[in-house]
Amino acid sequence: MGGSSRSAPTVAVLMGGPSVEREVSLSSGRECAAALREVGFRVEEIDAGPDLASRLSALSPDVVFNALHGRWGEDGAVQGLLEWMRLPYTHSGILASALAMDKQRSKAAFAEAGLPVVESRLVPRGEVEAGHVLAPPYVVKPNNEGSSVGVYLVHEASNGPPKLSPEMPDTVMVERFAPGRELTTVVLGDRALEVTDIETDGWYDYDAKYRPGGSRHVIPAQIPDEIRALCLDYALRAHDVLGCRGITRTDFRWDEARGAEGLIILEVNTQPGMTPTSLAPEQAAAVGMSFGALCRWIVEDASCDR
Repeated sequence: MGGSSRSAPTVAVLMGGPSVEREVSLSSGRECAAALREVGFRVEEIDAGPDLASRLSALSPDVVFNALHGRWGEDGAVQGLLEWMRLPYTHSGILASALAMDKQRSKAAFAEAGLPVVESRLVPRGEVEAGHVLAPPYVVKPNNEGSSVGVYLVHEASNGPPKLSPEMPDTVMVERFAPGRELTTVVLGDRALEVTDIETDGWYDYDAKYRPGGSRHVIPAQIPDEIRALCLDYALRAHDVLGCRGITRTDFRWDEARGAEGLIILEVNTQPGMTPTSLAPEQAAAVGMSFGALCRWIVEDASCDR
């Protein structure tokens, strides 16, 4: 962290922004800002817009806490601005952020490193709507938006290919559906924390992820020791393969019927949600780290050249 003559370091919390995940980011940002004030930092909240550079220049904070989610905040764009301005910032750097946000490229990196992923391909949306690109069941989703915004599950019994909403991009990812339980592991620096089992009624969608009660988080997950150990190992390796920094969350599917062979990586999130119902703060709490302590750790980990 940069030195300052002021008694307490000033932290600028970036939140909101122009992505489809704006509302979730505002929640994350407000919660983190409140927690950082409680543990002694001076905090300025910034709703990231086109004037972001001038606002940061005027404020000249010691650290920038990135609480943005989705495009611009999670894909290397804002990281590039912060590197250019030489402002120490939290979470992953330019390349790791861009790579993790691009699901197809990150999966290629995982596969190259021997980590388990499912078959997927990038396809023009017109082809997806014209006929089945993969044998059902499969999933259609944007290649570079997070939080299950615009995710289509095409069942085996479906009459035909999906009709995609106008918000979906021109090219989408079509991925073989991986059955089983939804598991997730948070990595903090060089440590994988715990495994959470996300139980939902049906598809784990955007509402289930962010609405209290929309999903049940079982932590620690009631799974065999072997599977728990693999989740921790894979999450840490995935974090390192992409070159991530700070905190990340790796999402898995586990098909119990296939044992260790049934565990696959879906994606790595470089800007995991930081609200009270979020998975990352819950895992930190499970290993004895309060929300305030977690936010402080993230700030103290900040730097340039990430």
